[in-house]
Amino acid sequence: MSTNQSSIIYLSHGGGPLPLLGDPAHKPLIETLQLCAQPIPKPDTIVIFSAHWETNSVEITSATEPSLIYDYFGFAEESYSIRYPAKSNPRLAGEMANTISASGISVSLNETRGFDHGMFVPLKIMYPQADIPCVQISLSRNLDPELHIKLGQSLRAFKERNILFVGSGSSFHNLQHFFNPSEQEKHMNDEFHRWLNRTLSDSKLSEAARQNSLVNWKTAPNARFCHPREEHLIPLHICYGLAGGKAEQVYSCELFKMQLSCFRWN
Repeated sequence: MSTNQSSIIYLSHGGGPLPLLGDPAHKPLIETLQLCAQPIPKPDTIVIFSAHWETNSVEITSATEPSLIYDYFGFAEESYSIRYPAKSNPRLAGEMANTISASGISVSLNETRGFDHGMFVPLKIMYPQADIPCVQISLSRNLDPELHIKLGQSLRAFKERNILFVGSGSSFHNLQHFFNPSEQEKHMNDEFHRWLNRTLSDSKLSEAARQNSLVNWKTAPNARFCHPREEHLIPLHICYGLAGGKAEQVYSCELFKMQLSCFRWN
């Protein structure tokens, strides 16, 4: 049953296909992703912004039945036979392309691109039946935070529909320091997350101040330690642009002794 009300989630999707391969370190993250999905009525469509798709201008998947892209390497053979046979929603993709274009952002439809693991790994955990049509929207390769907030803002008209918008990335993404971090590195991670969680959830912040903090995220404590390159953070900016306000719920968990956060807006 449609609710005519969207939900928005920014999530941390873990290490490649490991959440689907029984890796014990990912159990807290798996439980967090399941928890994120619990309060959300079943959506008619899921629209996902993945850290693993960057293009010169924004692109939107428009194939009827996109294939899966196993965009990782060095994992167990079974990770290359994972299935998530979700269909797409080409009509919605076209509507969104028109709306994004009208906002002045260059956009095109992509009829050949499949779904990457930033889509199928978390969704296989959250919606394992794969019975909800999905549309994936790319990041702009310039990773400009203001542009991606604007991209989210351009899609606000679709919030009146029963759509789940998902920003799929990671609130910490420094692979060199993910495993066996020192106490100092864990402290640096914690400091960044205190800033991030406060920025997204503090009701005392004005929206102008909240947006300014996100635009200037590089000035946050240990920002470049947590994100040497920001492609895993930028889906958060799209989610914020869509929501236009503070997150209703913050979910935190540990992965390899580093804190990760997910955020949900109604």
